[in-house]
Amino acid sequence: MIAYLYGKIVEVQVDAIIIDVNGIGYLVYCPDAMRFERKKNEWVKVFTYHYVREDIISLYGFTTEQERALFVHLLAVSGIGPKGALGILAACRPADVAAAVEREDEKYLTKFPGVGKKTARQMILDLKGKLSELGLLPAGGGDELAQAPRSTALNEAVEALESLGYGDKEIQKVIRQITGENLSANEYVKQALRLIAAQ
Repeated sequence: MIAYLYGKIVEVQVDAIIIDVNGIGYLVYCPDAMRFERKKNEWVKVFTYHYVREDIISLYGFTTEQERALFVHLLAVSGIGPKGALGILAACRPADVAAAVEREDEKYLTKFPGVGKKTARQMILDLKGKLSELGLLPAGGGDELAQAPRSTALNEAVEALESLGYGDKEIQKVIRQITGENLSANEYVKQALRLIAAQ
């Protein structure tokens, strides 16, 4: 298995990056490839998962080992393939997925692209109790994250973006990049719009 690649990012595509390692260009599919745009032509370490099946051999890349580990866990869920797992990771933080699974929040999980009620239930069945080992949950399990996953200002910003006509997947992709910043709802909206425009 290829655990990670260390090289220079030479190209950023919609769903993948090309990283040059000693003159060899590796195509690496990522949950949100555009987050590597600011690191283009820089040396980076990308944690990878080497996916091998009869009809496909692909590399998937992640910014942290936790993200990669969650991707592997998601692949073990019946009904979720690499594309679906990437879609889930692109839509929110790994900690949010873990918290939703622990609190058995089917409604939250079905917001992810390609995840219906059946798949959401399967995620809970297969993953509950297994994600704490990844260090994604606080000491109290999923309760702490479940109670306050977002600030009031951030929630207001999401509602404002929805009223402007942006889809949930598009909103989640940019919101995850600014979650944790102490901003007003208006400032969150402005930052989100700038990120959307840059995609």
